[in-house]
Amino acid sequence: MQTILLTGGAGFIGSHLTEALLAGGGYNIICLDSFDDFYPVAIKQQNIRRFAGHPRFSLLTMDIAFSTVQELRAALQGKPVDIIIHLAAKAGVRPSIEHPLAYYQTNVLGTLNLLELARQTGVQRFIFASSSSVYGNNAHMPWKETEQGLRPISPYASSKIAAEELGQVYAHLHNITFTALRFFTVYGPAQRPDLAIHKFYNQVRHNEEITLYGDGSTSRDYTYVSDIVQGVLKSLAWKEAPPFSAINIGSGRPVTLLELVHTLEEAMDVTARIRFMDEQPGDVKHTYADISAAQCLLHYAPAVSLREGVASFLRWKESPGAFDY
Repeated sequence: MQTILLTGGAGFIGSHLTEALLAGGGYNIICLDSFDDFYPVAIKQQNIRRFAGHPRFSLLTMDIAFSTVQELRAALQGKPVDIIIHLAAKAGVRPSIEHPLAYYQTNVLGTLNLLELARQTGVQRFIFASSSSVYGNNAHMPWKETEQGLRPISPYASSKIAAEELGQVYAHLHNITFTALRFFTVYGPAQRPDLAIHKFYNQVRHNEEITLYGDGSTSRDYTYVSDIVQGVLKSLAWKEAPPFSAINIGSGRPVTLLELVHTLEEAMDVTARIRFMDEQPGDVKHTYADISAAQCLLHYAPAVSLREGVASFLRWKESPGAFDY
């Protein structure tokens, strides 16, 4: 049975992926997470509490940016790792503008440390969570992975490009198969409280105004978390993966900000109060994934519509015992 080192496994996407991998039965999972306080640590602790005691799950609490490769190897205690799935990152466009160094330490140096760990221990498969942010304000819609001259407009986005480029170097030099999956605006149960749907839900429930930046015409390719997990699992099973590849994992169905609010209003049976404010620096106007490569190469097929995904989020948020955040 192969062993996966899953970084960021206690996070939103990571905990969903852990659940799917353990349910599949084919892998041992070593979850590595720093429990960063970007949002409440208790949320991440709750995310993985249900895995405690599982015979194929273990947890390492470490920071990939501030641990040496030697320390990472020592923490593994000689356990062989076959595959690295690297989800851990400092996320968020706007905070990266205020703290660019922290973003480069985690997203670039942390990735480099893991690539060195892979090189030194013979790991030949590396799946990396990249981002739609790498495309910047690109007018060539829908966005294709073959787009040349990417122009990021935030430190977060540029850190993701830098990490992809490191992966390409290690694929070339060290026989590591590196697959960068460019995730598009992930949402669903257990999502971070700072992300749009969750934030809007909390504002409506507390009878507060929803704050929209711009006129509401900006759009995002919202992708339900189970479709993201499907993309990772399909990538994991990809036998013909080239040494380096970048692949969009999205819905292929962009939705405007106002459409998103109206979908949430309908699901909650409310009318939201909206306050419009100036656009924020670093935010792109539109995202739109061309998913034809994922469909062709991975047999990826996003299955959850926005209406279905929002309804699922509400069922989770309003279920008995749900964590109130």
